[in-house]
Amino acid sequence: MGEAPKEKVIEGQLLWTPREEFKNNSNVTQYMEWLRINRGKDFADYDALWQWSVTDIEDFWASIWDYFKIESSTPYKQVLDRRIMPNAKWFEGSLVNYTEHLLRHERTAKADEQVFHHLTETTPLAHMTWHELARQVRILATQMRTLGVKPGDRVVSYMPNVPETAIAMMATTAIGAVWSSAAPEFGVKTVIERFSQIEPKLMFAADGYRFGGKVFRREAEVRRIASELPTLERIVWLPFIEAGNMVPDIPHTISWSQLMSHADVSRESFKFERVPYDHPLWVVFSSGTTGLPKAIVHSHVGVLLEHQKLMHFQLDLKPNSVFFFYTTTGWMMWNLVMASLITGSSAVLYDGSPAFPSDLLWKVAAETGATSFGASPTFVQMMEKEGLVPSQKYDLSKMETMMVAGAPSTPETFNWCYRSVKKDLWVTSQSGGTEICSGFVGATPTKSVHAGEIQTRMLGMDVHSWSDDGKELVDEVGELVVTKPFPSMPVYFWKDTDGKRYHDAYFDTFKDADGNPIWRHGDFIKINKRGGCYIYGRSDSTLNRYGVRIGTAEIYRAVEQVEGVADSLIVCVELPGGHFFMPLFLRLKPDVVFDDVLQKKISAKLREDCSPRHVPDRMYAIEQIPYTLTGKKMEVPIRKLLMGWPLEKSASRDAMMNPTSIDYFVTFAQESIDYQWRPSDASANA
Repeated sequence: MGEAPKEKVIEGQLLWTPREEFKNNSNVTQYMEWLRINRGKDFADYDALWQWSVTDIEDFWASIWDYFKIESSTPYKQVLDRRIMPNAKWFEGSLVNYTEHLLRHERTAKADEQVFHHLTETTPLAHMTWHELARQVRILATQMRTLGVKPGDRVVSYMPNVPETAIAMMATTAIGAVWSSAAPEFGVKTVIERFSQIEPKLMFAADGYRFGGKVFRREAEVRRIASELPTLERIVWLPFIEAGNMVPDIPHTISWSQLMSHADVSRESFKFERVPYDHPLWVVFSSGTTGLPKAIVHSHVGVLLEHQKLMHFQLDLKPNSVFFFYTTTGWMMWNLVMASLITGSSAVLYDGSPAFPSDLLWKVAAETGATSFGASPTFVQMMEKEGLVPSQKYDLSKMETMMVAGAPSTPETFNWCYRSVKKDLWVTSQSGGTEICSGFVGATPTKSVHAGEIQTRMLGMDVHSWSDDGKELVDEVGELVVTKPFPSMPVYFWKDTDGKRYHDAYFDTFKDADGNPIWRHGDFIKINKRGGCYIYGRSDSTLNRYGVRIGTAEIYRAVEQVEGVADSLIVCVELPGGHFFMPLFLRLKPDVVFDDVLQKKISAKLREDCSPRHVPDRMYAIEQIPYTLTGKKMEVPIRKLLMGWPLEKSASRDAMMNPTSIDYFVTFAQESIDYQWRPSDASANA
């Protein structure tokens, strides 16, 4: 039959309005009714609820605590100690455990009620029940305690998106140890730069992974990583590529099966480690534009409260929901897939290429009965390019929601979902970050969907668009700022003892009327009169590619080790249609030839040290890299030039160390039209 004829759609065009039954049955509507009965708060609509949530923030978050019956060994002293960022203390005095709440549904689940639907490129769809998941978590957690893993010890993972990784995360955090994960496609240097900062005691590692029909073995990489982590006492080895594979002769390595062969531990006898308000839950790594990637620490209580709100009210997940978002274990979205369990819903875990074959994810969505399906805008663009119409081939009748996250979405992206997936579909776009392990702006099931528009600001997130001089903007693009504290803010950065790196990352630009720091996220945002939001990419030098943020420092550390490279500069430009273009500019040493051989060396170095996502779309040899008078590479001004900004609004020659170096980029932006409409090659990393 083929794809239906395309209709031109414009930004902000009304595409969908929720049915009354859909709105009335939503979690947020039920919560509003609870507030009316139990708190005497009567809100006319979501917008009124949001306004209260960011005005009376202590009352709002206290209601979240009560509504979801948070289990704490001791009562909290106060919701919030002060409304000042950073270092605000949330629910001080409480003792909670995040994983205990993830697994609460085990108590009421039926024997055959499934929590995970999982498959890989070579293994068929299988299922795991709530009871089986909780049983394995208790066994592994108990054995980790036997191995000497204590609260506060760091446990790291170099594993694919399989149930064992989820079990390892939950077992780690169940006993108060601190979790951190890297995807197995990450190169050795990238992993070491992350894990060496937090000095792990134990590592979970797999023998490899599969992608696009190819096998990528990782024994040599694990061996090199372990050799650079002197604090590592144990490695738990998972034979993922070949079941029954022998444990390698890496010192202190034991097999997954050896740990899991111990006797069951009853729910009644197992004790979750309930921890204080500031105890680390996990360390996630965001891009390092200068220096090493930022080791961001989140707390149990902060993430617990935020994920209760996010999963129930913004994503509307319920015990009968099936949540499927394509992700790897190195992306914050993996943590959110795990968070879906907090609602009692089940989750789909798939490890492999999203396009092997091209319609695979839709097949999985149909077979698992996914009610909520998510992927990046790049994935949707790939589907449209291939002319795929999932609704004509697969039964997607159970799908209620399609979430497009990881990068700015376009009106065309939304329109394709309605045209090719389902007419009665709640299409949502979200934007947040690893820094908060959640979203700032996103969805609500009670509002209409407009083309390319993020429906609303999330509850408890006092998000605004500000001009460079700190003025509120409406219907204009400005900096995304958050003017009041929220629970899932980072507790701190690891080893950032004086808090300077944390402060410089988010709080060095804006202040409120009292001189207190304001969170500046680094995204361009527009908020219209009805509260709809548009994200226009990064306002700083961080690279946002396929929804994964990459620090420019990671690129430079690898590229400038290649013989013949003297200096480099990289930017990532968001293009019309939701595409990306990431060029790398190189200053070469004298007499070095810029040819295919050199470019292949650079690409190979980036793949080996970092990941395939770090490889640029194109490389250009230039005479000078532009620097400021203070010696900083001018990444943001160059990016603005390539996005079409005039020179006078992009850079000041007076503030440059080498003013003539900007001329190349002015000409490049004017004459090199080919890059402006060229999509990045997303075939490997959509």
